[in-house]
Amino acid sequence: MSEHLTIVEHPLVQHKLTLMREKSTSTASFRQLLREISLLLGYEALKDLPLTEIAIDTPLTEMRAPVLAGKKLALISILRAGNGLLDGILELAPAARVGFVGLYRDEATLKPVQYYCKVPADLADRPVLVVDPMLATGNSSAAAVDLLKERGAHDIRFLCLLAAPEGVERMRQAHPDVRIVTAALDEKLNDKGYIVPGLGDAGDRMFGTK
Repeated sequence: MSEHLTIVEHPLVQHKLTLMREKSTSTASFRQLLREISLLLGYEALKDLPLTEIAIDTPLTEMRAPVLAGKKLALISILRAGNGLLDGILELAPAARVGFVGLYRDEATLKPVQYYCKVPADLADRPVLVVDPMLATGNSSAAAVDLLKERGAHDIRFLCLLAAPEGVERMRQAHPDVRIVTAALDEKLNDKGYIVPGLGDAGDRMFGTK
């Protein structure tokens, strides 16, 4: 691990990831596991959110107690597979504002093509968590962060289920200020740009499409 990359090695994370890698795991089970693992990854990704204190009354006494400071968290899902992580994170932070960036990968060039972008206002004043299950080439992820920075975001973290070394390096070069939180750093990309050993196409497995 480094300042740029955090691998969450909690036993529950690793167990659930193994079940998700197994090709015989059903669509329903894959979707449920993704929601569960997103809660655990989100706990790590959001551990440094800023806090302030307010005065409250417990049943026994008055006290000053910590609460989240500043504007609400912005969650940004990279469509479409990011939505599988989004649901779990929203359970942790139900008041979060939500945005979507639509990018697809040109299979010939492996470059991202934008088709949609709708994000919360005032990103400069919000912590931003970008979610996408797979950090493969890193091109789409870097492009999504580019779009968010153009809209003022600067406190950005990136959460993914799996990362390839190539994607981590691409993000490190493009956005060294963005911390990546993942469940595993896999071996490599294959000649089609898929993570190996990986778990296949996360969107297809989540939604039951081919």
